[in-house]
Amino acid sequence: MLLFQDLVQDPAVDAVVSEEKTLSVIDLIVDGGTGSILIISVLFVMLFVALYIYFERIFAIKAASKIDSNFMNQIRDHVSNGKLEAAKLLCAQTDSPVARLTEKGISRIGKPLDDINKAIENAGTLEVYKLEKNISVLATVAGAAPMIGFLGTVIGMILAFHQMASNGGQAEMGSLASGIYTAMTTTVAGLIVGIIAYIGYNHLVNRTDKVVHKMEANAVEFLDLLNEPL
Repeated sequence: MLLFQDLVQDPAVDAVVSEEKTLSVIDLIVDGGTGSILIISVLFVMLFVALYIYFERIFAIKAASKIDSNFMNQIRDHVSNGKLEAAKLLCAQTDSPVARLTEKGISRIGKPLDDINKAIENAGTLEVYKLEKNISVLATVAGAAPMIGFLGTVIGMILAFHQMASNGGQAEMGSLASGIYTAMTTTVAGLIVGIIAYIGYNHLVNRTDKVVHKMEANAVEFLDLLNEPL
């Protein structure tokens, strides 16, 4: 009974158990060899790019969605009173896609309504392009990252089985299993990067759609203003 208690309380035994239960991510990456390190490095760069684009776009879209709720009322008053220059100045002082579309329409006042509508549509296409800048890169990362991770796993498994074949099928299971689970870390890394990029992409698309909807609503309101009898 005393010997068993001494064994349980032995610090050396506790250290061994602790060491066996502790497995750091860095060890998994380094133990995977050059291929694993290279693929994880590529995935890390892709994650950095995805996060940079996401935060850069989210701030840009947030800024584009801000507009004074009284903006169109002021435009209505200026246009109704024939103060087109004041309306243009108000649009120039308001840095938003809605203001730029409205300014484009005001500059076409006096021309046929179809021409005004076409000018607003063309300006809207450019504004949407600005909002969607680099968002497609997130979609690419979301699709490519898991595939790169799977590629690392397949390469690792090929190397593990090649080692077993080179030893005449007598490779130790511990060595084989170690190679396989280390190689699968690339799959985990690829999935993590892909999921983050996918969520970021869909969030940006949703936010962009809201801004586009606001642009369309204000364009329709401006065209209705021009159709109102003086």
